[in-house]
Amino acid sequence: MIRTLALIALAALQSDQRAEWNRPQAPFRIAGNLYYVGTSELAAYLLTESKGHVLIDGAMSESVPQIRANIRQLGFRERDVKRLLINHAHWDHADGLAGLKAATGAPLWASGADRRTLETGRATDRDDLTPFAPVKVDHVLKDGEVVEVGATRIATLATPGHTAGCTSFTTTVRDPAIGRGRPLKVLLACSLSVADQRLVGNRRYPTAAADFRRSFARLAPMRPDIFVNFHASAFDLAAKRARQVKGNTAAFVDPSEWPRRLAATKGAFEKEYARQRAKGGV
Repeated sequence: MIRTLALIALAALQSDQRAEWNRPQAPFRIAGNLYYVGTSELAAYLLTESKGHVLIDGAMSESVPQIRANIRQLGFRERDVKRLLINHAHWDHADGLAGLKAATGAPLWASGADRRTLETGRATDRDDLTPFAPVKVDHVLKDGEVVEVGATRIATLATPGHTAGCTSFTTTVRDPAIGRGRPLKVLLACSLSVADQRLVGNRRYPTAAADFRRSFARLAPMRPDIFVNFHASAFDLAAKRARQVKGNTAAFVDPSEWPRRLAATKGAFEKEYARQRAKGGV
């Protein structure tokens, strides 16, 4: 009876969270050919080009109608999406991929380390996460591989830890309204948060802690002009968008932001790792 009540309470909590994270967000241009087409919390990005577009992340299955409508609202066609990418294989980012793949006809390119999770809909590295709609991976991305659609170039950066296949992306955009059109380096960073993950004694993912640290070290030298994450709250999207609407065309440009974010995230990781070590696990 206690376990049943606990499961009912967990289901209710997840339902409330899904509804909150799926609140609508009007689509908009971040800079150049980079657009935000996700929900108020779950990010999805569209990089556009005359020869086709790249859509990064799928949010949840119930987010798919919003993402599709957002693409159309910006004046683009869903069928012109030529590549689907994913930052990591958790339900809040991957659940919508199957629906978006069906709507666009685009192949899914993803990390090999997350392939099994994506194709089964169940996380391989932990057993406490919500299952999601499985989706076939059409091409396995290698670390450092560049995704090309027309003139768009998106570099793949393996940043494991949050999942074994956690993938960040970098690209460059130009916007005549920002810095006289100078190139702007963009980092679309995979999550580096622990998020209740077991870092000590995790038989499903024994290298998680070491992978986090390697990813921190790899990302430390980067100085992007624009940093975005796949959770809107992780880069203050609402505040930046409000400034942009008021006329600040460079609201998302801040080369000092990423070092601050990374230092805070790394500090939170080390604190949680020390806590788990002291307790012998989570």
